[in-house]
Formats: sequence, structure tokens, C-alpha cells
Amino acid sequence: MKKSALAALLFCSIFTLSGQESQTNEDPYLAKHEVKLNALMLVVGAVEVGYEYLLNDESGVGISAFVAYDEEIKDNIQYYISPYYRYYFGKKYAGGFFLEGFAMLNNSERDLDIFFDDDEDNWVTDLALGIGLGGKWITKKGFVGEINYGIGRNLFKADESEFDFIGKFGISIGYRF
Repeated sequence: MKKSALAALLFCSIFTLSGQESQTNEDPYLAKHEVKLNALMLVVGAVEVGYEYLLNDESGVGISAFVAYDEEIKDNIQYYISPYYRYYFGKKYAGGFFLEGFAMLNNSERDLDIFFDDDEDNWVTDLALGIGLGGKWITKKGFVGEINYGIGRNLFKADESEFDFIGKFGISIGYRF
């Protein structure tokens, strides 16, 4: 009886260990998490980082954050935070061509033709809704390349801002895990 119990315990242990091994060697195409850095924004004077959670093979939700560090870019927009939903049309798991719907909380320059008071804050924070499109490519090692473009409209303070419409674009690199 003891030998049977010991054999059963050893048998279960082997399957448990082999199950753990297969989890660490997951197919990167099927992984659920992505982190990305917009390389194009680094060139123009800003930092944009993003995270995306893949819901299934056709869709994902994510968020990106943008902060300008170059004074010329800061003259137009200081930051934005943008949650999004993407629908993928590619053959690979959450890859290929995609359409995107997004919201964007942004801080942009106030229209100075309306406000001449120097005591007045020269920045306005607004919420925009928009749509975008792009493409995503994934390597076997889990590295991600992405090109995207989107346009949205500020909803609440567009009359106070220089920007009725906002843009979102990038050439990003990242990793899926």
C-alpha cells in the first residue's frame, strides 16, 4: 500500500513539474501583456509609454501616457493619458491591422487670442474621444513593432484651446509577455 501511495505521489509530482515547465515556455503570440515605448516620440522630444492587456485573439485594452520634455513640444501639449480599445484583423493572436477607439485626457496650450490676462493659466485640460488605426507585428521571441495613427476631438473646452482636434501617432517597440 505504501509503495502504491509513493508511486502515485511521484507520478503526480512529475505531471505537476512538467505542467510548470510548459507555462514558462508559453508561445509569445498567446501572451496577454505588452509594454511599449514610442520611439518616434523620443526623436521629437517627448516620452510615450504604453501597456496593453490582450483580451483574446481579436481585441485588447490598454493605456498610454505621454510627457513632453522638449520646450517646442511643451509649447503645444504638456501631457496626455489615453486609454484605448483595439480590434485586430490579423491572422496572428492580437496582431496585424487594427482599429482603435480611444479617450484622451490632455493638457494643451490655451488660445491666447481670447485670453490676454498674464495671470491666467496658459494651459487647458480637456477630454477627447477619437478613432485610430494601425498595424502590429510580433516576433517569435515576443518583441513587438507597431505603427499607429489616430485623431480625436476635444469635447469640453475646445473653444478655449488652440486644438479642437488632437492627434495620436507613433512608431513603437515593445515586448509581449
